[in-house]
Amino acid sequence: MAIPRLVGMVHLGALPGSPGFTGDLDEVIQAAMTDAVAIAAAGFDGVMVENFGDAPFFADDAPKVTVASLTSAVNAVYEASRLPVGVNVLRNDGLGALAVAAATPARFIRVNVLSGTMYTDQGPIIGNAAEIARMRAAVCPDVEIMADVFVKHATPPAGLSLVDATHDLVERAGADAVVVSGVGTGSPADLADLATVADASHLPVFLGSGVTIDNVREMLEIADGAIVGTSIKVDGVATNPVDPAAAAGFVAAAG
Repeated sequence: MAIPRLVGMVHLGALPGSPGFTGDLDEVIQAAMTDAVAIAAAGFDGVMVENFGDAPFFADDAPKVTVASLTSAVNAVYEASRLPVGVNVLRNDGLGALAVAAATPARFIRVNVLSGTMYTDQGPIIGNAAEIARMRAAVCPDVEIMADVFVKHATPPAGLSLVDATHDLVERAGADAVVVSGVGTGSPADLADLATVADASHLPVFLGSGVTIDNVREMLEIADGAIVGTSIKVDGVATNPVDPAAAAGFVAAAG
C-alpha cells in the first residue's frame, strides 16, 4: 500500500478537553468534512486529519477523549471524501494514532519523533519506535508510518547530524516514509536538507511543511510527495478553511 503522493491537511478545531473547545464537537467534525470534500474535489490523492486546534499539546500521550474524538473525525472525513486517510495525534502520540487507525479506515499515520530525542516546546520528546512497531503489528499491520526527521518546532541534540538521524530512522525505527519540514508550520524545508535526506534514505521522502504553488515543482524534483496544509487554506492561514481555488491550483502546479 503506497502512501498518497499529495496529502491535504484537515486541521481540526479544538476538541473536547482542550482549552479552545467551544462545546460543539459536531461543528468541528462538520468543518473537517467540508475541508475534506474540498481537498478531494481539488484532486489531492489523500487527506490527513490532525488535532491542530488542541494547543498546548501533551508531549506523547494525548488524553483518551482526544483519541476518541479523532476517531469520530477520521471516520467522518473518510465518508465525506473517500480518499485514503491518515492521522497525526499531536504532539507525538504514535500509539494513539495507531489506535485511531485500528478503529477507522485510516491507512497511514504521522509520527513527529519516532526515534531519537528532540527538544520541543513540550519539553524533550523521546521516540518510542519499539512500542509503536509492536502495537502496529498487533492491531493494524497494514497501516504505514510517516516519520519526521528533525521535525519542525523542535531542536535536535547537539552533535547529531541530519544524515545520522535519517539513517537511524530508516534502518532501525520501522518507518515506511520520511518527512522533511521547515522550522515551523508553513515554513518550507531547506532544499539542501531535503537533498541530504533523500540521498540518505531508501524510503520515500515527503515534504511536511511550507510547500506552495510557487515551490512545489522544485521541491518534488527531490521529494516523492508532500503533506500540504497552510498554502491551501483561505488567506494562507492554517486555522482557516480550505480554499478550493488554492487547493486546485496547487494540484495543477504539482503536476
